Amino acid sequence: MPRRLGRLMQRKDFLRVAAGRRKWVAPGLILQILPAEAKDLAGAHAERRRVGFTASKKVGNAVARNRAKRRLRAAVHQVMSEHAAPAHDYVVIARNETPDRPYISLLTELELALKRLGAWRNTAD
Repeated sequence: MPRRLGRLMQRKDFLRVAAGRRKWVAPGLILQILPAEAKDLAGAHAERRRVGFTASKKVGNAVARNRAKRRLRAAVHQVMSEHAAPAHDYVVIARNETPDRPYISLLTELELALKRLGAWRNTAD
């Protein structure tokens, strides 16, 4: 059963993750990662894993940005709820190709990004 992920909602949290300067860039997305600073920020059910999503106007109009974020949320739910390391904050950023990129490519890029950043877990313990 997939584990629940917390959400990053405040700008200061997004800036803190960006300041950590750990990221992986793929054609369909950018993943930024930072260990969580407070143990109880996301709650016990989320295993202290929080995810934030963003799409700038470079992605397109409001319809395109919302579509990109929807697709990224679905990919994150499918991949990260089982395989993301606990006690980390993640920011997933949409790119120009995100709204039209094949969904399987987004999943593959997200898996690769987690592995390259050292946050991949083979099984959810």
